[in-house]
Amino acid sequence: MSALPRAHELGLIGCHICGQVCRDTGIDDAACPRCGAELHRRKPNSCARTWALLIAAFLLYIPANVLPIMRTVSLGDVDDNTILSGVIELWVKGSPDLAVIVFTASIVVPMMKFLVMGTLLLSVHRGTNWARAQRSKLFRLVEFIGYWSMLDVFVVSLLTALVQFGFFSQVEPLPGVVYFGLTVVLTMLASMSFDPRLIWDCKDEDE
Repeated sequence: MSALPRAHELGLIGCHICGQVCRDTGIDDAACPRCGAELHRRKPNSCARTWALLIAAFLLYIPANVLPIMRTVSLGDVDDNTILSGVIELWVKGSPDLAVIVFTASIVVPMMKFLVMGTLLLSVHRGTNWARAQRSKLFRLVEFIGYWSMLDVFVVSLLTALVQFGFFSQVEPLPGVVYFGLTVVLTMLASMSFDPRLIWDCKDEDE
């Protein structure tokens, strides 16, 4: 089965900032006529930078889960909670909806991003053509959920509503929030550094 022509075969290059399709002039440091960004057939050192950011994010995710993320004061009891114990605390104190949101934003989403980005990087390194369309969809999913990843960082602010309703008398952020925030930022930078066009660089078996 004949494959569709690639962009470089047609003399075209896409801007990775605004998506403008430009004529590939072959000139170094050529700029996008729409946004002025430098044009690259592929993002320079994409895999190396993505690996570095992803590993750094994973290392920071460990203290983010071990160190307490918030302190709650309720009926005279003072509790320093990690992410998981905070989820349990919210559930026990009568806020299961918020507990599910925090668990999803702080546990499910980061682990899924680590798993998906690691899978994409390994598949690119191996040069496999396995499920390329599905891997591209996974990358778009990671990009989409990245916009909601900071939700847990603002959870202490959201808990002020619970203070007003009497569930807690006081809520304070603790150092775990900082590590989690750094984890979120680094995973977002990792997904931005990864060039999804690398998924399609390997040759089709039928070509």
